[in-house]
Amino acid sequence: MNGAPRPAVPGYGRTATLPRWPLGAAALAVIGAGTLAVMASAALLAVAGQGVGGSMGASREAVSDIPARYLALYEQAARTYSLDWAILAAIGKVECDHGRDPDPSCAREGAVNSAGAGGPAQFLASTWAQYGVDGDRDGIRDRWNPADAIPAMGNYLRASGAPGDYRRAIYAYNHADWYVAEVEHWASVYRTALVASGGEGVPLAPGAVASLSPSNGHVALAPAAAPGAVQAMVQAGNELQRLPYGPAGHPDPRGASSQDCSSTVNYVLMQAGVRSAAEVLRDNPLAQSYPSWGSPGAGRWVSIYATTSPTDHVFIVIAGLRLDTSHHGTDIGPNRDEDGPRWRVLDHLPTWARWSVRHPPGL
Repeated sequence: MNGAPRPAVPGYGRTATLPRWPLGAAALAVIGAGTLAVMASAALLAVAGQGVGGSMGASREAVSDIPARYLALYEQAARTYSLDWAILAAIGKVECDHGRDPDPSCAREGAVNSAGAGGPAQFLASTWAQYGVDGDRDGIRDRWNPADAIPAMGNYLRASGAPGDYRRAIYAYNHADWYVAEVEHWASVYRTALVASGGEGVPLAPGAVASLSPSNGHVALAPAAAPGAVQAMVQAGNELQRLPYGPAGHPDPRGASSQDCSSTVNYVLMQAGVRSAAEVLRDNPLAQSYPSWGSPGAGRWVSIYATTSPTDHVFIVIAGLRLDTSHHGTDIGPNRDEDGPRWRVLDHLPTWARWSVRHPPGL
């Protein structure tokens, strides 16, 4: 809800028995004639701590190893194509050590290696012709210019199956199993270790499903298999756990003293780079904005449930955990008696509203 007092909603506490949130769920239900089919999210929610140097979850190793210009370009390309920035950075490391490799093909304009590849992302001329990007908008697509080559890398990975199947996309970049393993190794080195609100160390949960910390219901553990953007969403959700319900998150949810349902979703998407700060500040999205935002249906990792009837409300399910300001009759977890943005545990979809379900593109 969006700052107004929460109205009494008929049947607010009633629920319908539906399949559980975690992975592999298909269509759940159609609530009311003519409404959208509600799909269970096939992905989960995770939380991380602040990255180093203001970056999107970069580890100290990443900040010390990756030149600042390259790090910014990897993160920008990740936001543009809804990808894990650490995968882009890892490819940049393996290919040309972020432009520092002494091979002339990595940095010298026009130079290519024995296979004909050139530039910091090592594009072939034929691949560049199809996927090259004018990242700095100077009117030239130059594969030796990192400002063009790095977003082109994101463009190619997205066309090759990422973020849905990173291994397939990385293999398409270089057809070798050793290459996939090397990229995944560097990506894991570059991602920050997760740190919960309050400084308590939080390990990644194995697999692809998020879970609550057994010792702290305000901390979600991020699935190790999740893309960086999803882990950043979990991080953002953890950061909101002690805030009360209220309107202070509009139009800017950053640093607000309270959050309502839509500012909670706005904050999570902003912190993960899925929605830019400029967009959120300009549009000030409310709950009634989300039935038409993003792509239709449930996402692989993230799903957003929104309604305008009988009242406006929105919540987000990330990697199987629900982040929601509503709790009365819709939570059985450790935060069931708490107001404000909290991780909620309930394997039913509340039936007091007609829900539409959308997801961030690529997630």
